[in-house]
Amino acid sequence: MLVAFSVAPTGGGDDDGSVSAAVAAAVRVVRASGLPNRTDAMFTTLEGEWDEVMAVVKEAVDVVAAVSPRTSLVLKADIRPGWTGELTGKVERVEAALREQA
Repeated sequence: MLVAFSVAPTGGGDDDGSVSAAVAAAVRVVRASGLPNRTDAMFTTLEGEWDEVMAVVKEAVDVVAAVSPRTSLVLKADIRPGWTGELTGKVERVEAALREQA
């Protein structure tokens, strides 16, 4: 499965409203998990089995919650049993379709 999620403290952050330090702590958890992952400006996406992916999301939420009295989590999942390598595979198929239509 693929899980795209965004976790951030609410009601806090740096003087300029930045939450990058707390988000970086969550991304460290994801990267330490060893699961395939990608982080962009809005979400971190990781790939694995249900229990392992959800355990990583929970740990990422826990590190953000440790620095904030309130935490926001947005999560989207693509559950497709029997498929792996979709973190890159989905993008490759779209890029191939774009080349064919050019």
